[in-house]
Amino acid sequence: MSGPAAAATPAVEAERTLIDRLWPDPAADLDDEALLATYAFPADRPWLRMNFISSLDGAATRQGRSGFLGDDADRRVFDLLRREADAVLVAAGTVRTEGYGAMRLDAAAIAWREAHGLPAQPVFVLVSRSLDLDPDASVFTRAPMRPIVVTVDEAPADRRATLTAVADVVTAGAGSVDPARLRAELASRGLQRVHAEGGPTLFGSFLAGGGVDELCLTLAPALEAGDAVRIAHSAVAAPTEMRLSSVLRAGSELLLRYVRDRSAAV
Repeated sequence: MSGPAAAATPAVEAERTLIDRLWPDPAADLDDEALLATYAFPADRPWLRMNFISSLDGAATRQGRSGFLGDDADRRVFDLLRREADAVLVAAGTVRTEGYGAMRLDAAAIAWREAHGLPAQPVFVLVSRSLDLDPDASVFTRAPMRPIVVTVDEAPADRRATLTAVADVVTAGAGSVDPARLRAELASRGLQRVHAEGGPTLFGSFLAGGGVDELCLTLAPALEAGDAVRIAHSAVAAPTEMRLSSVLRAGSELLLRYVRDRSAAV
């Protein structure tokens, strides 16, 4: 789905963008509860979901930003996907590129979470090897929950000390972040349902580490050409079999959900 700059305006149930379910169980004009049920996390185990948008020819961005590929339907689902999460995971480069501010759910989302026994807000988790992050940025200063910054042993000690004042800084690897260690660290804090919003290098590393359980992919009805990156990038190939879980449609746009097929031999 598209980035946060495009998702600044919360979805309003009374004025919702029309989204139909094509498969399974076709249904027209899904309300928010139906969409939340479609994308619900499994209740019995830790889970990590990746969330992306792509053009028909595989571009993950338009003019350098994923947010420019999305429309109202994509933004509506983008907002709803955060609602049930314990943590929202994003690479620091994506935070800068997409213009993330403080991650705050709207009043309707807060009410829903509290009614379902969840904290009012999910925890924002940023991944950065270099710790090139501004402690005065709104992602820290206006955060409703203390953020977590995940880094590596080699990260500069001075930047680590500075960020410790505004976030919990944890190490999950030597030269690169180990997806398994990151997930274990979050789980140890009770953050088991992880919703990840990119970018492509983070996605690629989690694929290579076998750490992806689900992909939510908006297929935008556009062709981009150019040199835009794919939604996943890594130095090594990481074949990962996925199983289609649902297909939604908003006009000519498709919103696809895939879960990992752990029974498949790759």
